[in-house]
Amino acid sequence: MNTSFKLGIISLALTTVIGCSEAGPAQANSAPPPPAIDVATISSMEFTDWHTFTTRTVAPEQVQLTPRVTGIIETVKFTEGSYVNKGDVLFSLDKRAYDAEVKNLEAQLSRSKAALRQAKSEYDRGVSLSDSKAISVEQLEARRAIFDQRTADVDSIASSINIAKLNVDFSDIKAPIAGKVSLAFHTAGNTVRATETVLTTIVATDTIETYFEIDERTWNTKFASIDSLIGLPVRLELTGAANAIFGKVDFIDNAINPNTGTIKVRAMFDNKDGKLLPGSFARVSIAPSDFSQQIIVPERAIGTDLKNKFILVVNKDNQLTYRPIKVGKRIGSFRIVTEGLEVGEKIAANGPAKVGPGMPITPRDVSIELPKNLLVSDFLSHLNNTSSVMGAK
Repeated sequence: MNTSFKLGIISLALTTVIGCSEAGPAQANSAPPPPAIDVATISSMEFTDWHTFTTRTVAPEQVQLTPRVTGIIETVKFTEGSYVNKGDVLFSLDKRAYDAEVKNLEAQLSRSKAALRQAKSEYDRGVSLSDSKAISVEQLEARRAIFDQRTADVDSIASSINIAKLNVDFSDIKAPIAGKVSLAFHTAGNTVRATETVLTTIVATDTIETYFEIDERTWNTKFASIDSLIGLPVRLELTGAANAIFGKVDFIDNAINPNTGTIKVRAMFDNKDGKLLPGSFARVSIAPSDFSQQIIVPERAIGTDLKNKFILVVNKDNQLTYRPIKVGKRIGSFRIVTEGLEVGEKIAANGPAKVGPGMPITPRDVSIELPKNLLVSDFLSHLNNTSSVMGAK
């Protein structure tokens, strides 16, 4: 009995040992796979070096509307904030006093014309009498002087009537330019003074301009050799706006300002949709027309150690390898790589934040979109609906 029991225990122990020895390799073979890492294939792109300047948008025409005659506002004839055309009546002044002045002067003109007719008749009669020596030369000259005086009186009153009629016309205050009108600063019943009281402002909005200063060094190295900057594309970016707006250089000053070492340049942008408002803070960018092929990578893909900037490159065994690089200009969240990378190589797209050299990975191919404002095609066509991505040259 005891012998059988001992044999059973021994058999059970052997079975357990054998089972454990078989389970060991199975557990070893179930180790987790290498982590999946976003990987992008390096490509080059044609690139032009944009130079960016801060500025504010400006209306090409802006008017502070003042009356040309003094009077009392009778009616305001525009909707505040609306678009007005050149010649639209915006304010009407009480013109009764000016109408009365016209009638008064017209009556004076009639009286002066009657006096002129009498003076002419007496002068003509004097000429006849002078021929027969019935009056003296002095008397004839006196009649001539009265005739000339009456003629001048008629001309003077006629001119006064023209001025009075202008004052009547000026009582209707019209828009001198087309554009967007502001608030009515004065309303019906208020007295306004000629050339002094500002009634409202109007800004032309069909086009918008920006002025910016290019420093002397940049001008001499990048732009002085260009035959004509007029018409060169300019990119405008507004604070918070999703898309850039393109315009063209339409003015370059004739000299460098010796006080600032800069030259003034103006760009014009179409604004028929009215989206651009004068006075907006903006960044404008201008680029020379020389292009070059460059490798551009996201800034986050680049690591820094004590000696170098580096990128983690994926080798043929899907392992990350350390690659020192040299970098060029930073462009937003991207950086030009001047040395250390070749087209077609694959990199860890998100950099060394969670991975390191020598680590095996499971590549997960991704495409990293480059901003449109880096594209030469954008430079050439102003607005281009196509996009460029890393991984597609």
